[in-house]
Amino acid sequence: MMSAMPPEDTLQPDACYLALKARDARFDGRFFTGVTSTGIYCRPVCKVRTPRRENCRFFAHAAQAERAGFRPCLRCRPELAPHALAWSMQDAGSILAQQAARLLDEPEAWNGSVPTVEHLAARLGVSERHVRRIFEAQFGVSPLQYLQTRRLLTAKQLLADTRLPITQVALVSGFGSLRRFNAAFVQHYGLAPTRLRREGAQPGQEGLQVRLGWRPPYDTAAMLGFFGQRAIAGMELVVPDPAGGRLLRTLQASVAGREHAGWIEARFDIAHHQLLLRVSESLHEALPQVIRRTRAALDLDCDPLAVNAVLHEAFPGRDGLRVPGAFSGWELAVRAVLGQQITVAAARTLAHRLVERFGEPVDTGQPGLTRLFPTPAALAHAEGDPLGTLGIVRQRQAAIVALARAVQSGTLPLHGGADVQATIHALKQLPGIGDWTAQYIAMRALRWPDAFPAGDVALQKALGVQHQRQAARAAEAASQAWKPWRSYAVVRAWAGLALPPPPGTRP
Repeated sequence: MMSAMPPEDTLQPDACYLALKARDARFDGRFFTGVTSTGIYCRPVCKVRTPRRENCRFFAHAAQAERAGFRPCLRCRPELAPHALAWSMQDAGSILAQQAARLLDEPEAWNGSVPTVEHLAARLGVSERHVRRIFEAQFGVSPLQYLQTRRLLTAKQLLADTRLPITQVALVSGFGSLRRFNAAFVQHYGLAPTRLRREGAQPGQEGLQVRLGWRPPYDTAAMLGFFGQRAIAGMELVVPDPAGGRLLRTLQASVAGREHAGWIEARFDIAHHQLLLRVSESLHEALPQVIRRTRAALDLDCDPLAVNAVLHEAFPGRDGLRVPGAFSGWELAVRAVLGQQITVAAARTLAHRLVERFGEPVDTGQPGLTRLFPTPAALAHAEGDPLGTLGIVRQRQAAIVALARAVQSGTLPLHGGADVQATIHALKQLPGIGDWTAQYIAMRALRWPDAFPAGDVALQKALGVQHQRQAARAAEAASQAWKPWRSYAVVRAWAGLALPPPPGTRP
């Protein structure tokens, strides 16, 4: 079972060096290499000449490399690496440290405010001293060092890939002022921010474009197929392509109380293990949040080595499958309610009617993208006839209205920084939401890798327990061997219903 990112001295340097020599993309973001002869740190996939072994130091996180005095490579660009998401179910300190990191990584958890250790401790219900102690023990850096590295690398990416003015880059990346941003950049990287401007950054192209990395294997066709089956007309488009394919959709994001709406395009570049994310100018102030949502929705931070070590034997031939997430936790929760006990096609029809009736029109300039998903405020008082005329049954009407009111009030956060167990409990207290819906929301909106909707009929069928008297209990028992990656097991089991069995396995 994988633990969280280890301190530098617990990595296996010789194994890291072999991965570095091979430029193995499976290890991208799992460690960084600091080269003592140059003072620069790189990703394992960097295409520069491989440094000598005695000149290499290995770090589990970019913040550790920067604390040791190394600067990020301008060629391989560490900010493009997949994030090192890891999960532990071993001890309370590890779980608390991981929850702290998830909160720091999640822009939606702070709604435009600047995170501090004091606020972080208050959110976790512990003292500031305890947060610092368990965080440094788990990650090898302090919470502020972790956060500072994330901000600087975000700024570095925006400087290199977009045309945003430097003042906006500073503010969007989380710095309180341009002066603080310039000082931090010079102190850590030894050069002025303007030095990172690239001459070829999107000349004449509409919108802002950034690159996001992933670790292979990745079944991009399966991911696009999943979203394509569920695409809502007027809001989402999926365009298949042998080179990778594209997903386009409208999106709304809130930053510091201000609403921003626009469109995004996510295009897979399979050859380079990258996603090319294009974002409308109207969403530039929410860019870190949009990037974070896209990484979560397309599961770009999955570590296939860790997942496949647990699941490969039970689900051979499906190592590249990822867990589809959500571009909006609120939207996903409503769609989960609409999909209760009906087919995917029927749920899509209901969702389309809901968007047409309650979603605001938006002028994107992109063909086929004309509507936003309804806001919590729009559905908080939509009970009765407005929802009933769309064909939504009374029980689901009550669930949608209760969800809307809970999200609107701020008592039910539905993003990757939320407390998983507390959120599942809160969801199940709402009318019309049972364990299946809560687990499904946890799997896709909260990005919990160990969610398991044991009551799902298709899942029970895939596991061959559908005829047992207590099928849900039998499915739960069968799943214990797949912890902590049961969400991935669910996706692979579902896929097995539509795929022929791999050679050498029983049908």
